[in-house]
Amino acid sequence: MPQKNLLYYIFSIVRVFLYPFALLYGAIVWLRNRMYDAQFFSSIGFSVPVITIGNLSTGGTGKTPHVEYLVRLLQYQFRVATMSRGYKRHTQGFLVADERTNALRIGDEPMQYHLKFPELVVSVAEERMIGIPALLQARPNIDVIILDDAYQHRSVKAGLNILITDYSRPFYTDHILPFGSLREGRSAAGRANVIVVSKCPQDLTRAKAQEIIKNIAPLPHQRVFFTGIEYMNPYNFFTNEEVYIGDKNAVLVCGIARPEPLVGFLKQMSGEVHVLTYKDHHYFVSADLEEIKTAYQNWNLENKIIVTTEKDAARLHLHFDKLRAWDIPIVVLPIAINVLFDQGPEFDQIAIGYVEKTIAENIAEMEQLGGY
Repeated sequence: MPQKNLLYYIFSIVRVFLYPFALLYGAIVWLRNRMYDAQFFSSIGFSVPVITIGNLSTGGTGKTPHVEYLVRLLQYQFRVATMSRGYKRHTQGFLVADERTNALRIGDEPMQYHLKFPELVVSVAEERMIGIPALLQARPNIDVIILDDAYQHRSVKAGLNILITDYSRPFYTDHILPFGSLREGRSAAGRANVIVVSKCPQDLTRAKAQEIIKNIAPLPHQRVFFTGIEYMNPYNFFTNEEVYIGDKNAVLVCGIARPEPLVGFLKQMSGEVHVLTYKDHHYFVSADLEEIKTAYQNWNLENKIIVTTEKDAARLHLHFDKLRAWDIPIVVLPIAINVLFDQGPEFDQIAIGYVEKTIAENIAEMEQLGGY
């Protein structure tokens, strides 16, 4: 039996034994959700608009560029804050990013936001129900809060829930943990106001999109959008100046959930690509840096550079001075999302309209209380 088929056979047997645990976990999650639905557990609303971006599966759906899309959309009209858990950070509790912040203190994704958007208030808190009041006390002028990866945090009553699902692994084909990768059952998608199918091919046909919408079976209050990934202009890790890499050979350093699309893109746009992969959210230590440096120096090619992602760059910043002393060109390749089928204005209006409406309602309520 070929090794690939043998591994698949073993994996299939293991999954069968995991099924009872999935049933137990699913029952616990279902009961928790029913408690919230019946208001036995309370959800707390806040005086500012709250937008939640999250998913049903365990990572890899592209939440971060969608958060950045909303930040870009809202930041010139409103004072925007983000709140994340701060996965794998070395601190606890509520924190607001400042000039002393690094990825160890707030996590790599919040640090990425902090580096890219100087006017953005970036915060972290494991418990959003506790973190939001602390944030509003620390920054009382905030107009809107974007909760990153908080779809399951039902203790907070968000006004706009955006659910992200991966085009290659839509939630309606997946199963609950540990049999599959879903944190909740498929029916939990019903809480979303907007469902975004992410990482779609840019040439996705409307017929295929309609097929996906049919499988999602959106409720009357839900809108479905499709987004693709765009690779933006690369920039120098040390100076932030744009860099052309079309004629370069690249040592790719990445610790992300699914690096395959990035590898494929680099192979198309540059010369040879040598890949060094690490676990998602991996914090680089001295041994890793030596491995990267050695791979670069021993690669017998001219005109070469090191390329990394923005999320990895946020963690590599912990070693900024050491990397600069190498005198090796390091380039960061950013990504963004675009909304397919010319539906960007509609998506934008849903987000902007929600924030404007909520702020107006809050102002009217305050005026009524003042008049009373």
